[in-house]
Amino acid sequence: MFEPGVMFWAGRDDLDMVRSLGVRYGQLGIPGGMQLTEAVAAQWKTALDSAGFTLVTVFAAYEGEDYADIPAVARTVGFVPLKTRAARLARTLAVSDFAAQLGVASIACHIGFVPEDAEHPDYVAVRRMVRHVCDHAARQGQSFALETGQEAASVLLRFIGDVDRANLRINFDPANLILYGTGEPIAALQTLAPLVISVHCKDGDWPAPGVPGALGMERPLGQGSVGIERFVQTLRKVGFGGPLNVERETEDQQERIRDLAEGVRLVRALAEA
Repeated sequence: MFEPGVMFWAGRDDLDMVRSLGVRYGQLGIPGGMQLTEAVAAQWKTALDSAGFTLVTVFAAYEGEDYADIPAVARTVGFVPLKTRAARLARTLAVSDFAAQLGVASIACHIGFVPEDAEHPDYVAVRRMVRHVCDHAARQGQSFALETGQEAASVLLRFIGDVDRANLRINFDPANLILYGTGEPIAALQTLAPLVISVHCKDGDWPAPGVPGALGMERPLGQGSVGIERFVQTLRKVGFGGPLNVERETEDQQERIRDLAEGVRLVRALAEA
């Protein structure tokens, strides 16, 4: 399965477009406002089966999240913001149920900037939420993957150990570590490899020096600071065998589709090398 896939979004990406990229695997993002009824799940399952397309992950996103800069992420993203915790917990469980109806064995999300202090009330609350999601997912034969980027690898590893759930895993995004300035991605992958269940192939450059709170700039795959050739080589060395899911987050849809297509071609060449 060491072949290209894509990260794509319900409501934004047409499944025919995704298949036109020449991929058979991918990860489906669920926007915060999307209805998750049994009828919607049945429609998706029929379409996926007809296309011969396999989802390896269903991603939860949440209404009100803002990725403009690091302070905005800290205020709005994931499980950390107090006002949205209950709603986002319920939404994540619903995404797990939706994924189960599609026959997908992994769900994932960004949980936000968890405090490093294990005694901090936000740390305790988020740990409790993650345990709840893990237990719910486990009953459906699913893993729950935390996406890298908003904390250093060592902090993420300690948090996962503290949660203490066998089905808690990692979706490794090398670019996010660069965009948030939290660590060199190859070293982080080597640290986290035993827990990595899925990956994004995404690229980016480090935040500009001297600009507090700024995020780095995402770039087309192969044009940023990740070193995608070395990333794929390291995935092979650590024994990762899943799809290499190309992700591109630019707002311009034509540019995004073009960059996804180029990324798929690049990943395919690297995987076959």
